[in-house]
Amino acid sequence: EVQLQASGGGLVQARGSLRLSCAASGFTFDDYTIGWFRQAPGKEREGISCIKSSGGIIYYAYYSESVKGRFTISRDNAKNTVYLQMNSLKPVDTTAYYCAADRGPKYDSTWYRPLMYNYWGQGTLVTVSS
Repeated sequence: EVQLQASGGGLVQARGSLRLSCAASGFTFDDYTIGWFRQAPGKEREGISCIKSSGGIIYYAYYSESVKGRFTISRDNAKNTVYLQMNSLKPVDTTAYYCAADRGPKYDSTWYRPLMYNYWGQGTLVTVSS
């Protein structure tokens, strides 16, 4: 059974940092792209980053313009875990964050689409106070 467990959310002041983790099980981790999404109430789910790597080689890592330069995605394949280091947080980053997994390759024009991912974890809430 595929499982994705997101954690690390919490309350932080503006300009602060948080690190989210996505622990995966039930599939061959190296073969999958792991993505991070976020969704505010009443809004569409937004793809913010994804990564695929194997054997120490990062095949690709994408970022949305809204987080580029502030967030960094990484993965530890030995631990089946992907991280999202979030720095310089802003109040607009307040929302629930989700991780997702898919075996198919992701491209610059598709990685951010929720429909491109087959498996989803539960959300972890990030609150940034001003």
